[in-house]
Formats: sequence, C-alpha cells, structure tokens
Amino acid sequence: MHVLVEEGDWTAYLLENSGLPGPRANLELTLAYVELGAEKDFIPLLDYTPDLAPENTPEEFLAFCGTVGLGELIANGLREYLPDLRKQASDPRWRIREAVAMALKIIGKHDFYLLSFICSEWVRGNFLEQRALAAGICEPELLSDPRHAELALQLLDQITHLLSGVENRKLNDFRVLRKGLGYCWSVAVAANPECGKPAFEKLFDLNDKDVNWIIRENLKKNRMAKMDAAWVDALSARLK
Repeated sequence: MHVLVEEGDWTAYLLENSGLPGPRANLELTLAYVELGAEKDFIPLLDYTPDLAPENTPEEFLAFCGTVGLGELIANGLREYLPDLRKQASDPRWRIREAVAMALKIIGKHDFYLLSFICSEWVRGNFLEQRALAAGICEPELLSDPRHAELALQLLDQITHLLSGVENRKLNDFRVLRKGLGYCWSVAVAANPECGKPAFEKLFDLNDKDVNWIIRENLKKNRMAKMDAAWVDALSARLK
C-alpha cells in the first residue's frame, strides 16, 4: 500500500513530493493518489489555476493530480465532470493538458466506448481538445483490441482532415496539435496494420505540407519499422 495511506494531509504530501520544479512530475504519486482519493479530494485541486499555480511549481502538481482524478470520477459514473475535463484540455500549462490525456486513458480503460463518445463530442472542438483526444486514445494498452484501434484511426483521420483545412497555422495551439499527430498515428497504425496502413497512405492525397510533416514524423518511429520496414521505406521515398 502506498505511503499516502499513512499521511494525514495529502495536499501537503503532494506538494512536498511533487518533483517540481524539475523536468518530470511524480507520476507514480499521481496514480497512487488517484487510486486512493475521491471526489472530495480531487475537485478542490482544480482551483489551482495558472495564476495560483504557475508552470513547473509544486502547486501546479496539485492541479495535475486533480485533473487526472477527473478521469477516475467520470469512469465511475460522474459524467457531470466531463465539462470540467474538457475545460482543462485548453489550459495554458502543458502538464495540465497531459493530465487530460491521462484522464482520458483512465476512462478508456474502464469503458472504451465512453471514451469514443467523448471523442465524438470533442472532435470538432479547438486544437488543444483535439490533441487531448488523440493523445488519450492512442495508448497501446487501449488499442490491443483491433476494433478499438480502428476507432482510433477514424478519429485521427477526422482530426487530420480538419487540420489540413486550417488557414491560420501560426498559432501555437496548431503546432501543439500537429506535434501530437506526429506520433499518435504510428501508435494506431501499429496496433492495427490491416486498417492502419491504408488509412495512413491516404494522407498523401491531402497534399498538405503539415500533413506531410505528420507522415514523415510517424515514419521515423521505431514501432513503424518493426511493423513493416519495407513499407516504411516505400512511403519515405514517396515523401522525397
């Protein structure tokens, strides 16, 4: 059992052991906290907004843990917190946005079709919401079922097509989404090559410079070469 069980003041313990400031927050502690905590523990932590908890501070870790906790609450039936999770997807702090992706993964592990419903609701949202969906659903553990991987591929295809129609591409949020798609496709394709390879090849038809960047970045991933090195080489040659 995690040492948290013995702690009387969980908030103080989280602050002391956050790992922040630093390059990596204490993810092990986050997952233990989410497993042991409850609604009364998670929701107050959402009050640690950017003005109270700037990036790379122990206070940001509190918001991070609360956001991941939303995934546990939603997975266990408290769907009224879905708007709160969606709001966190657009937080200016990158760690909080990562926490949203982690929350979505928790939801997917409990009920993948609830996650697919969330995807259908958010997919036409802003760039950061789309990025959260892509990162949340493209978890190898979630996509071990080929049907789940097929749903992920459909989502990625929809988001990528939407991206190709964007006119103003100078926004940072656009670049964040593009970067996410630069690895998410490889996860879904490798999970279901039968559906994934033809879906990925169709991206060439968009004839878009940012989509071509996404293709190129995914082809660099080791999981793609392990899946089919000759296919990767052939597509890389097309890009040249």
